[in-house]
Amino acid sequence: MFEYDLDSTAEELDAWCGECDFVFNLASVNRPKEQSEFMAGNFGFASTLLDTLKKHGNRCPVMLSSSIQATLAGRFGTSEYGKSKKAGEELFFDYSKETGAKVLVYRFPNLFGKWCRPNYNSAVATFCNAFANDLPYTVNDPSVELELLYIDDLVDEMICALLGKEHHCEFDGVETVMKEDGRYCAAPITHKVTLGEIVELLKSFVEQPRTLMIPEIPAGSFAKKLYSTYLSYLPASKVAFPLKMNVDDRGSFTELVHTLNAGQVSINISKPGITKGQHWHNTKFEQFIVVKGHGLIQQRNLNDPDGKVLEWEVSGDKIQAVHMLPGYTHNIINLSETEDLVTVMYCNEVFDPGRPDTFFEKVK
Repeated sequence: MFEYDLDSTAEELDAWCGECDFVFNLASVNRPKEQSEFMAGNFGFASTLLDTLKKHGNRCPVMLSSSIQATLAGRFGTSEYGKSKKAGEELFFDYSKETGAKVLVYRFPNLFGKWCRPNYNSAVATFCNAFANDLPYTVNDPSVELELLYIDDLVDEMICALLGKEHHCEFDGVETVMKEDGRYCAAPITHKVTLGEIVELLKSFVEQPRTLMIPEIPAGSFAKKLYSTYLSYLPASKVAFPLKMNVDDRGSFTELVHTLNAGQVSINISKPGITKGQHWHNTKFEQFIVVKGHGLIQQRNLNDPDGKVLEWEVSGDKIQAVHMLPGYTHNIINLSETEDLVTVMYCNEVFDPGRPDTFFEKVK
């Protein structure tokens, strides 16, 4: 992989253009001192790159990182940056007609993800950094909608492009319309979100260490990608946070995480010889997973006239999950005389003191 950047030499560009099998042109000027630098940087370098490829007779595929501003539609109609990007696009299309080389022109919307510079050209990065570091922020209009492309989705599309499996599109104004024979290319997965929605999600993320509530982050959702992005801006002082340990002479019980729809996970530590539990639930169900120590789990069906007790010997040396069955009173006993018993406990609902669904009854 040849990486050409501002500190690279013209000789390196010349040599690499003779050898490369695919070109990703990600070069861009977006914060110049003078407006004229847009055209010089975004059009000028593209010209140099394509001329050098032509010099070597290298007709490998070339990808261009353009911008949605190149549509010159709506609020982008007077954008000097957009005009420079549009000129670069046409240069690439002309190059393809002249040489027969494959060109892939991408008009990227707003990008977000880890390592994006805050207070520069990404509102998402700015807000994530502000919430993570308790900095002030301003939202002038919460209803403003952004089309956002997550960095991992962009990278996935770049790999598709490298393999000749890029996705094509056309544009209806600033709207991307996926089309197999489209002139342009696009990452197929983007998210349209308002500034207000972004801020509300970030507020819930900030509360997680206090509430233990993991936000709703379905697979592929914007919330999942934003949460990952937010975490990447946390200062070292916030990476670790204390949990409330409920400690007594039997050991301790600590809630680790809560979820809105899938319950909670806790860690239970029992001292040698201690029995915990001795209760049952109507509907609530749990899983006990011993990760350290040696113990015994017992359960008895309350509706069994024979009072048969089911038993599972458990150990951190052979980790397994044991269901605590509804309608069965259950316990967990530390069989060791010297070692703590450490158990990860999953429950399908967050504990509600107003409706605990937990009733005392010894197993035997």
